[in-house]
Amino acid sequence: MDFTLSVEEREVRDWVRTFVQKELVPREQEVLTRERAGKPGVTADEMAELRQKAKDSGFWGVQTPESYGGMGLSAVMTALLEAELGRTFVPFSFGGSADNILFHANEEQKQRYLLPTISGERKSCFAITEPGAGSDAKAIRTSARKDGSDWIINGEKTFITGGNEADFAMVFAITDPEKGADGGVTCFLVDRDMGWRSEYIDTMGEWGPASLIFSDVRVPESQILGELGNGFGLAMQWIGRGRYLLPAKAIGSCERLLSMAIEHANTRQTFGAPIAERQAIQWMIADSGVELEALRWLVLHAAWQVDEGLDSRHAQSIAKLYGGTKANEIVDRVLQIHGGMGYTRELPVERWYRELRLLRIYEGTDEIQRRTIARNLLKGHVKVGGILG
Repeated sequence: MDFTLSVEEREVRDWVRTFVQKELVPREQEVLTRERAGKPGVTADEMAELRQKAKDSGFWGVQTPESYGGMGLSAVMTALLEAELGRTFVPFSFGGSADNILFHANEEQKQRYLLPTISGERKSCFAITEPGAGSDAKAIRTSARKDGSDWIINGEKTFITGGNEADFAMVFAITDPEKGADGGVTCFLVDRDMGWRSEYIDTMGEWGPASLIFSDVRVPESQILGELGNGFGLAMQWIGRGRYLLPAKAIGSCERLLSMAIEHANTRQTFGAPIAERQAIQWMIADSGVELEALRWLVLHAAWQVDEGLDSRHAQSIAKLYGGTKANEIVDRVLQIHGGMGYTRELPVERWYRELRLLRIYEGTDEIQRRTIARNLLKGHVKVGGILG
């Protein structure tokens, strides 16, 4: 059992760490100022410039197969990369990627959607969540009715990431009400100019999802992604593509936050001594350090299972659940250690406080993860001893 990073893994991590320190961290104060004014923290032009710098260094399409011009990094390496990006709240992601289910496109669709998305010419969004169908994806009501050689889509999607910027959506709709999720859901590639519109949803964070409205949107049969009726399978493949990456990013956030707390505790004095000498502060630092290390290994273990071709869904649910709950506890302690200043918008602690809260909700709530973990254990799908027996 070897816990050391390979030379390649260390090189990738160190490059991203340097990129974050040189290109992203110096932008933090400007990002906070812009966000306080209700503006995007990073403009589209600035994001394009940052991505070009990364691309010039070979960082393009992190998990995109090399045959499509990407890096084809392993799950473990991608987790290490996400952890480094999590060290800053400046919104950034490497370009050159496309949703995993787009690789199921036929050749004509790949030319129109997959390749332009990888190159950055087009932007997509994944549209399955509805006002009455969040964690229960089988409860979707958006319908697609056959009309000659076309399909007429009606319904509403909500909390769609990237829905305000996307020029096409992967829309999941009921095509056979009797079969429902068991062969009656189909995924359609729907261009915005085919007639759907988006509405911005204001949230407590800086993340701005969208509602997508479909009213008699007509799409040809050729817009079906994959096979008719196989949409739910594609949706589950998308949802399960990498839950470990969400808590992976939280690792970096918690590392940065804990470092801030340690520095503040060592310099802030009360009653003639640094607050680091107070047992209450020491216990908060200790608990945060222990939980951070546990999260690191849960994430890397789940990523390792992905690379080994093992069924990693249980491990990913554990990492997602633990990461969401503990990251929120850690940022809460860090805010407490900073006292009143931690509550202000002058420091980035409250910014992370709002951002990390989302980790307990999107792409599988805490409750869904607990249900999954409990079901696997109760039904014997997973042994209590894990992969070690």
